[in-house]
Parts: sequence; structure tokens; C-alpha cells
Amino acid sequence: DDLPPIADPKAPNVPAKELFGRARSAANLPEMPVGFYSKGCLAGAAALPADGPAWQAMRPSRNRHWAHPELIRFLEEFSTSAAGVSGWPGLLIGDLSQARGGPMRGGHASHQIGLDADIWLLPMPARTLSRQEREQLSSLNVVRADRLDVNASWTAAHLAVIRAAALAPQVQRVFVNPAIKKAMCRTQAGQDWMGKVRPTAGHDYHFHVRLHC
Repeated sequence: DDLPPIADPKAPNVPAKELFGRARSAANLPEMPVGFYSKGCLAGAAALPADGPAWQAMRPSRNRHWAHPELIRFLEEFSTSAAGVSGWPGLLIGDLSQARGGPMRGGHASHQIGLDADIWLLPMPARTLSRQEREQLSSLNVVRADRLDVNASWTAAHLAVIRAAALAPQVQRVFVNPAIKKAMCRTQAGQDWMGKVRPTAGHDYHFHVRLHC
């Protein structure tokens, strides 16, 4: 949803996150990530369509479904392949980046240059979600309450989707909760692609895909 205007956007004390958070459209420049994943911005962004053959975009009010066009192409292709290996109807896609990248008003330190994507651990339902459902539906927590392992919601399908992401040559890193990495290591230890899967705090309800810059 639109934020109230800033009285003086050029004032030196206005935080960058407030300016980037209010940008509603992409910078009309050649597509280019600028800076680093956690300190940068994005030119020439494209928006992920709300619906595709094997994905649905969640939390539309955040206006965080912008990305470098390469990430958009990856998600469009990956959602279909992930559905194939998991048996899910498709993927629910969470935050990508803002229209011009940059720091967000809350929720992420990275996602600033259009090459990061959050993918929910809840399978996409076999129907089109309403706008209200996309705003209110919760994802699936697969981490046990004591944080030491996965819970009963973790399935072989989750493993298959994360494995497919890590095997993609465009992917630099896949960030998951440490408990998820632990569970994966029980059956996948020693696989080369497991080196891309990095344990990171949080990520109970989603995993985070990062493309090479």
C-alpha cells in the first residue's frame, strides 16, 4: 500500500529505506544490479506477474515483487521444474526486491539488488488465491519448537525443491534454517550442491535463493 509522502525528500536526514520504500516503478535505465546484495540498488527492474503456470506471488501490498529480469526468468522456469520434482502444484513466491531495489523499511538486510527471492515452504494450492488470502495466509513452519531439528511438517518434497534450487547453475546460495540444513545432511551429506545450502537464522517458513551477480 502507498506510504504517506515525505515532506522534504531531499532532506539529508531522510533514511534511504524511506525513499526506496516509496518508489512504485522501476528506474527507466538499462537492467543492472548496483552494489552488493545487502547494500545497493537496482536499475531496469521487472515485476514478477502475480500468477503463472506454477507460481503465485504473495503479499502484493508490499510491492516487493520486482527483480532483475534474470531473476524473473529464473523463477518462471524454476517454479515449473520444482513442481515437477516435488509433486506440488507450484510455488508461493514471497519477497523479491523493491521497484528500485535498495534497503527496505523492514524484513530484510539483503534483497537490495534484485537477485534474491524468498520461496515459501507451503506448497501452492491447486487454485488461484484471492487478494485477501495472499495478504493473510501464513506459510508453513517446518522447524521444531526447540530449534534443533525439523518438525513433522518437513517432507521429501521440501528437500526436492531446495535441492533443485541448489542444482541450478544460476544460483549462488540457498539460505535455510540451520535445522533444515541438519535434516538435509542426514541424507545428502557429501553432495557437491550441498555446499550452496547455507544455514542462516530465521528461514523457518521459507528458503532464500540468491543468484550470481
